[in-house]
Amino acid sequence: MKDAHSDQLATRIVHHDYLPPGDFVSPQPGVFKASTVIFPNVAAMRSREWKDKSGYTYGLHGTPTTFILEERLCTLEGGLQCLLVPSGLAAIANVALALLKPGDEVLIPDNAYGPNKDLANGELRRFGITHAFYDALDPADLAARITPATKLVWLEAAGSVTLEFPDLCEQVRICRARGVTTALDNTWGAGLAFAPFDLLGDGTLGVDISAHALTKYPSGGGDVLMGSVITRDAGLHMKLKLTHMRLGLGVAGNDAEAVLRALPSIGLRYRAHDEATRQLARWMQQQPAVAQVLHPALEGSPGHAHWKALCGSANGGQGAAAGLFSVLFDARHTQAQVDAFCDGLRWFKLGYSWGGPMSLVVPYDLPSMRSQSTQHLRQGTLVRFSVGLEAVQDLQNDLQQAMERAFTQ
Repeated sequence: MKDAHSDQLATRIVHHDYLPPGDFVSPQPGVFKASTVIFPNVAAMRSREWKDKSGYTYGLHGTPTTFILEERLCTLEGGLQCLLVPSGLAAIANVALALLKPGDEVLIPDNAYGPNKDLANGELRRFGITHAFYDALDPADLAARITPATKLVWLEAAGSVTLEFPDLCEQVRICRARGVTTALDNTWGAGLAFAPFDLLGDGTLGVDISAHALTKYPSGGGDVLMGSVITRDAGLHMKLKLTHMRLGLGVAGNDAEAVLRALPSIGLRYRAHDEATRQLARWMQQQPAVAQVLHPALEGSPGHAHWKALCGSANGGQGAAAGLFSVLFDARHTQAQVDAFCDGLRWFKLGYSWGGPMSLVVPYDLPSMRSQSTQHLRQGTLVRFSVGLEAVQDLQNDLQQAMERAFTQ
């Protein structure tokens, strides 16, 4: 015999009709997690629109939590529309798949984020989309490579790993004159070093799309994977949004919560990373084992003048830069010695990514990553450092002890 009370209890728990009062306000927004969204009636189900944030239809199309995050990210970068995706690479893929078709071409800087180049060489190539790499430090090379088939140009400031800073304004002018859409990987600038949609500060020049790995500074904890695609043009946004929908891209409510919690401190953290990084980069310039230090804010670093022109007025005239620098250890030191240096670090941990509280280090095989000339770089083995939030003197001491052990024995 069935227990009617148990059956009714199970139903009443699932369909409980209590709703809390709606006037609850706290420093952090609520976390809404949903796949299914409940409609009050059939008419609402049929009329509700998912494309314009006027209502909720399904978890993939947004919740109050993700809508709030999207709007705050637009404020950060100066855009009007934002899409959230599961990673920075997903942001790049969303842009490429929305805007390119067989027969089109995409141009990518040779010093771009490696997986962007891999996507072009893999899936895009198989879809009949061609690509070419251009010299990020030579606007004339970019101009010469644009053809009638070129529909998208990726920009990156600063470049991945080697941190060259391009003449971003001139690159955008060239693409605008040719009618080519520009997409900027803005993870390094984070919306703080410069304004991607208003490069000159007068509203006349900006990129078309800003792709951002929220995994880095916006989340800040080294524990979230997320990306964003931000635009100012409604038509362009809808192209991206429709592809976003068809690919089924979405983010988890708890991940959105983590980024929302971190955003208020992003400016403070960015400046702290920047200050510590410059101090360590300048110190590394004085070390005998080092052939070259790469950091856009250092005079002599490739593209320094472009960084100063675009980012130099930020932070009260001190300029702004991410917490990354790279070192080319002198060619007299072997790969084994450089590897031993990395292994010998105590506070710098071996790991990819950056923008979190923990300092990281990665040795790179630079020749395998570049197809064009790197004459602006000295000979040697490259190591990239991501500076965290530890005490700077501890990090400096760590670098010193590891170099002494690896390079003086």
